[in-house]
Amino acid sequence: MREIESKIIEDAVAEKLVKINIDLDSSMCASLQKSLENEQSPLGRELLNQLLENSKVAREERVPICQDTGIVVVFAKIGDRIRLKGKTLEEAINAGVSRGYTEGYLRKSMVADPIFQRKNTGDNTPAVIHTEIIPGEKLIIEVAAKGGGSENMSRLKMLKPADGPQGIVDFVCEVVEKAGPNPCPPLVIGVGVGGTMEKAALLSKKALFLPPDAQNPEPQMAAFEQEIMEAVNNLGVGPLGMGGRITALGVNLLTYPCHIASLPVAVNLNCHASRHGYIEL
Repeated sequence: MREIESKIIEDAVAEKLVKINIDLDSSMCASLQKSLENEQSPLGRELLNQLLENSKVAREERVPICQDTGIVVVFAKIGDRIRLKGKTLEEAINAGVSRGYTEGYLRKSMVADPIFQRKNTGDNTPAVIHTEIIPGEKLIIEVAAKGGGSENMSRLKMLKPADGPQGIVDFVCEVVEKAGPNPCPPLVIGVGVGGTMEKAALLSKKALFLPPDAQNPEPQMAAFEQEIMEAVNNLGVGPLGMGGRITALGVNLLTYPCHIASLPVAVNLNCHASRHGYIEL
């Protein structure tokens, strides 16, 4: 049995959240740079260059990439031979969120009561935490700072099985087209298919933790992801919704078995500042 001090978790989460809000992920920078080769619109290329320049300024001056520093979403995998000492996992993660956003001077965006008072919690807690028990003595924590603009444009639909693959492509395109400039394209698009209503939504969120250029190990699924991305980029939304070829930098799709009468599909959009980080303790 391995013992982990909760303070170690708190410190790691605080440090990682500051880092991902300031340093744009290398895979995102590479995708933005590569997209310049395929963007045909002069305005689109200019905007992509501005996004790259913005990420450079953020990194060099140690300021957030975007003023919306997001809601913290966590996927934690806990080894069944781990015992935490001190705080619970949820308490340790939220303590790290509080420290990271307070000491890192990041904008606090969480309200305690979502319906009536909507009073800010003051430290960007609580995080949205998903946990999974795995064999062994590892603790893996994946964190994301999810912007409100892109989250607000995400959608779920219960398709009919007869709608098939084309129905999924059409729904993703419908979501992106209706979203327009609001989620700050170029986008990373997470698609969850199968399970139940809530499972599809969870899969779509989890898909956003993959790099934009992640290669699906299943050839048929990899081709389907590419088909969706081509359809999205043919919409003409373009960088920041100003028109052009590059609306999506990547499409990642995760599936789960479902009922014979169901085809749940969730689309979770992420802006070009796809902020996520990996911690292994």
